[in-house]
Amino acid sequence: MNAEAKFNQLDVGYDVPAVPGMSVDEIQTPCLILDLDALERNIRKMGDYAKAHNMRHRAHGKMHKSVDVLRLQEELGGAIGVCCQKVSEAEVFVRGGIKDVLVSNQVRDPAKIDRLARLPKLGARIIVCVDDPANVADLANAARKHGTTIECFVEIDVGAGRCGVSSSAAVVDLAKAIAGAQGLRFAGIQAYQGAMQHLDKYVDRKAKLDLAVAQVKEAVDALKKAGLEPELVSGGGTGSYYFESTSGVYNELQCGSYAFMDADYGRILDENGKRIDKGEWENSLFILTSVMSHAKADKAICDAGLKVQSVDSGLPFVYGREDVKYIKATDEHGVIEDIQGVLKINDKLRLVPGHCDPTCNIHDWYVGVRNGKVETLWPVSARGKAY
Repeated sequence: MNAEAKFNQLDVGYDVPAVPGMSVDEIQTPCLILDLDALERNIRKMGDYAKAHNMRHRAHGKMHKSVDVLRLQEELGGAIGVCCQKVSEAEVFVRGGIKDVLVSNQVRDPAKIDRLARLPKLGARIIVCVDDPANVADLANAARKHGTTIECFVEIDVGAGRCGVSSSAAVVDLAKAIAGAQGLRFAGIQAYQGAMQHLDKYVDRKAKLDLAVAQVKEAVDALKKAGLEPELVSGGGTGSYYFESTSGVYNELQCGSYAFMDADYGRILDENGKRIDKGEWENSLFILTSVMSHAKADKAICDAGLKVQSVDSGLPFVYGREDVKYIKATDEHGVIEDIQGVLKINDKLRLVPGHCDPTCNIHDWYVGVRNGKVETLWPVSARGKAY
């Protein structure tokens, strides 16, 4: 059965929000739509940048949780694989044919470790982060049990204040333990500075990353002295990739949000003081919503409330409009300030979500649009894979 026939068997408005060939006006709302032209430009741009700077780009799958989007990042942007945060999420990408997968997190539960150790049997390179010597033995035991090899990054806390060790001595000790464990391989360093990605000012982000680079260089030097030079030094996000790629120590980027962009990332400033969604990257992800009430003269009510978006990083903004403003969200309703009364019932608006990652995890489908038509539907493959 071809894709078109498969979608034609689905009930629009119940199973799916749209099917290929529909006009954008026919899409059932609220749902996620992707401007495919903008998405492809973003992906190619990051790919060209990474190639020009001799960097590997491992796209962050937790952002979109979609095998289809990741394949596009590999095909158009030269991404070498994916970062995931959870074992079940990684399993979705491995089963979808992705061959180089990093779980950029710690895996400690015995059942999860066992599942992780089985993934190389599906033909993928599997890397996981470690910040505790006790974890090394557990991972090694599972790898030996299944006759596989798990590769490991030693995670360094470079400012996030969450996971990771802080001293070069601890990095070396962990790397030695990994290298000496049957079934494991020391592959490098995880050094992602997440705390600074959303600092508005370029100079503030650079100051934080300069500290991280110094810390990572010290750790790499210590590893080299111990005969454990890392193959990969991985990190970097949408708010900092230009720092890591010119640091002389990182060789792999982990950017994610650049492909979609959201309101929170969009407001940070580049080196020239310009918002990064006004030139560096394009908004390609939107919540498509419809006006369902205008009983109040100065307010329109749309069908995109809290149940279709995350507002942890702020409310969405209405894309391409200066005359109306999204001002409040309740469970099923969004309040749009419409002082001039320009909106009408069933008018459709594109909202740029405050935070794309948790917003995408709420939805089942991406509706890919081009030239006013629905071109494709992609499932949010790893939706809900949080264990």
